[in-house]
Amino acid sequence: MSNKKRNWYPETVMHITARGNHRNDIFRDPEDFQVYSAFMVEAMEHLQEKFIILSYCLMDNHVHILVKTGDMHIGNLISRIHSIYTRFFNNKYNYLGHLFQDRYHIELVEDDAQLLSTSRYIHLNPVKAKMVENPQDYEWSSYSIYIGLKEEKIIESERILSYFKRENARESYRCFVESAMKKNEIEKGE
Repeated sequence: MSNKKRNWYPETVMHITARGNHRNDIFRDPEDFQVYSAFMVEAMEHLQEKFIILSYCLMDNHVHILVKTGDMHIGNLISRIHSIYTRFFNNKYNYLGHLFQDRYHIELVEDDAQLLSTSRYIHLNPVKAKMVENPQDYEWSSYSIYIGLKEEKIIESERILSYFKRENARESYRCFVESAMKKNEIEKGE
């Protein structure tokens, strides 16, 4: 029995989440995070850059990916990343069964305010989970790229940074994200 194809809209932004089966960890050591990141790059290249990853955060038992779609169904990107990564994980850990719980979840991003708040939410996920005190300290997200501490490879930050004054867009984005920590908006998911 095949799964019903998910709704999809071309030229939209989508917040993709996928969780480990039974909320189990899908990343057990730094190599796992690195491999998943490499598979994101490989999938983007293989699919001839039909998608743009705007931001991401890889947590121990789930992932968040903010993606701008083109004219190809989002399932092509996510299933490529997850099927290759699942094979890697199953081989490495001699794991049997489903690595991911259900299929990925999609939230359509409908306006600019939601785009900015979703990117902020993704980048604050490790802080909310009490894994780090500052989002820049979490290695497996695109936040350090946004604020200029790491080179841009996987993502395209320009779309989100364009909402801030060009001369200090990276610092303005940092203030936008980190101000939510002070307001306790992390808990509210705003």
